[in-house]
This record gives sequence, C-alpha cells and structure tokens, in this order.
Amino acid sequence: MLAVLGFATLGSFMLLVMRKYLSAFTAIMLTPIAAALVAGKGGKLGDMIMNGLETVAPTAALLLFAVLYFGLMMEVKLFEPVCQTIVRASKGDPVRIVVGTAVLALCVALDGDGTTSYMIVCSAFLPVYRRLGMNPLILATLAAMALGTISGTTPWGGASTRGISVLHLNATDYFVHMIGPMALTSLAIIAVAYWLGLRERQKIDGEKLAAYKLDIASGEAFEPVRVDWRMWFNAGLTVLLLVLLVLEVADLLVLFMVAFVIALLVNIRSIGDQQELIKRQASNAVPVMILVLAAGVFTGIMTDSGMIKAMANAALSVVPDSMGSLIPLFTAVLALPLGFFMSNDGYWFGVIPVLAESAAHYGVDANEIARAGAIGQILHMMGPTSAPLWVLLGLVRTELGEFQKHALRWGVPVSFAYIGFALLTGAMTIG
Repeated sequence: MLAVLGFATLGSFMLLVMRKYLSAFTAIMLTPIAAALVAGKGGKLGDMIMNGLETVAPTAALLLFAVLYFGLMMEVKLFEPVCQTIVRASKGDPVRIVVGTAVLALCVALDGDGTTSYMIVCSAFLPVYRRLGMNPLILATLAAMALGTISGTTPWGGASTRGISVLHLNATDYFVHMIGPMALTSLAIIAVAYWLGLRERQKIDGEKLAAYKLDIASGEAFEPVRVDWRMWFNAGLTVLLLVLLVLEVADLLVLFMVAFVIALLVNIRSIGDQQELIKRQASNAVPVMILVLAAGVFTGIMTDSGMIKAMANAALSVVPDSMGSLIPLFTAVLALPLGFFMSNDGYWFGVIPVLAESAAHYGVDANEIARAGAIGQILHMMGPTSAPLWVLLGLVRTELGEFQKHALRWGVPVSFAYIGFALLTGAMTIG
C-alpha cells in the first residue's frame, strides 16, 4: 500500500509540474499530504512536516543571503571585467562559451560543495549568457550534471561519503574503480555541451553574430567599467568568501550573512538605498525560498511515512532469485528516480543499506552497490530535494518546472551512459 502510494505521489508530482496544472510550490506540498491522508497518517502530518522543515530551514536562509550578496555584486558590476575577458577569449562563439561552461563546472565540482560550485560557475558565465542572449538553462543543466558526476562520485563529496560510512567501506576501494566511469561521463557532458553550443550558434542570427564579433574585436561591445577602490574591495571580499567556503571555516549561512552586511555597508551608505536593494533582490530570493521549504515538507512526509523504504523494498521484490547477480545494475537504474525525488540522507541512510543487504545474499560486494547508488546523483542534482539546486535556480532566475523540462532531456541519457561506462570498466559487474 505504501509503495503504491509512494510511486503514485512521485508520478502525480511530475505530471502536475511538467504539464503546468499546478505550480511547483503547490504540487510539491499537496501530493505528499494527500498521500499521507490516504495512508491514514493524518495524525502525524504535523510532526512529519516539521521534521522535513528542520532539514531545509538552514538552506532557505542560506539561499536568501547568497542571492542578496551576489545580487549586490551584480549591481555594482563586479563580474563585468571577468565577463568581458571570457567574451574576448571566446571571440563571441557560443560553442566555445558553452564548452567552457562545462569544463569550468567539472573542475569546480571537485570541491564537493554544490552551493560553492554553482556560485562560481554562475558568477563567471551567467553575465556572458545574458549579454549574448543565450539560454541560461544550458548553463544550469551543465552545472547540475557536472556536480552530480564529480561531487556525487568522489569520496569527499557529500553523497559518496554517506555511502562509504553507512556501508563501512574503504574509500580507496570504492573510488579507484569509479575514476574511469567518472572521466568518461565528464567527456560525455563536454560532448553534450558542444552539441548545445552548436544549437545556440544556429539560433543566433548569423549577421548579428558576425557584427557582434567585430564589436568584440574593436572593443565597442563593452561598456567601460570604472575600477575604483570599491571594485578591488568587492573582488577581495568575494575571493575571501569563496576561500572560506572551500576551507569550511564556518557555516555557509554565517559566512554569507557577514559578507553581505560588510558589502552592503561599503557599497551603499544610505539606509534608504540599502532597503531598496533588499526589496529588489528579495523578488528573486523569496519565491525560491518558499519552494525550498515546500521541498522540506515533501521530504519529511515521504521519508517519515515509510513510503520511500516501502518503494525500495517493492522494487527489490520483483527481482527473481535467478537474477540476483543483476542487483548492481538494478540498483543503478533504481537510483535515478529515487535519487531525483529523495534527499541524500533519506536515500543513502534509508534505501542503500536495504539494497546492500539484499545484494549480499547473492554475493554482491557492497562497494558495487555504493557505486551504483552514486550514479543517481546526476538526477538528484535536478530534483526538488537537492538543496544546491534552489541556489542555482535563484541565481539563474528560472522556475523548477522550466529547468527540469530542459535538464532531464540531457540528464537522463547521460545518467544511462554513466551506467554503461560503469559496466564497461568493471566498476559494476553482472553475470
């Protein structure tokens, strides 16, 4: 019963959002609440919702101050010199810009922190996309796939760390066999970026693009940027902020709160102007914040009601004993939808141990289950329970449904390619 309700809830949510019958905010709350009522767990709804909200409240607050900080930096044109440098290097070619986006996203994802990765990529490339009239959803899609591949696979990334700890694995044994599939998947992402760049090049009018390239070469395409002491201060503050984020000197929320206050005092001295800036940027942050809180409701109900665990058990029950050796492959495929809808804590601590225990009965090593589970991180980065995704949506200023319609079109094939690479290189075995 719980498994059926769980699958029905996931399917209903996707249908309502993709077909735009409901907004993501209403659908992500109403579907699990309705399922919980049908399951007879209405009396526990309050506790389940509060448990979910407690997990996402810090992310919602982080998003608010991150958007305020980078919104202020955009307004004072901090990233304009970087933007101009990138445009000059690319010579205005959309293909080079999109491929450069993918390469940068893959490199910064090695840090392991999704929020930091998205902020670095968006800071460098989003102004370029807007200047050239390119689709910013391409940037968001490539950043999400890169983060899911690199950070989702490496042992120091949040996802694999959970798997290694809960299954008591050796990090080296787990990771060595994943280097090949991870590298091949990274190349697949670059290939997707090249294809998307070609499509963007065709969409831009040829004469307009040629004229723009001439403007770039002559320097007429750029507005002069005044570099004063505030510009240097903002650059130093931003670099220091990113360094402290990487070093994990303090909680992300604390760092962004302090950095925003300092930047606000330095750049805008009038109290009235400060309030106006907050009002302007709040229009970008608040809609995404309430979606983060709604995602907490979804996660709390789905996890605490037992629907997630029931879904995993139901999926395993359809595997006949004669096909027990296929459990790694089955886990990798199952990781895609479950990773998309579940929080990493619920997935790695609730589902993966169940799959590993079942696989052990067939002589399948727990390392293979952990590797198979990590493959679902590409789609997890595109799902409603991915905390960094809401930061990305806030930066790109797009809706969840619009992003998912674009991202899943490329994320699903790349995820299945990742599965193929894992089988090809022996990271997962069947037979």
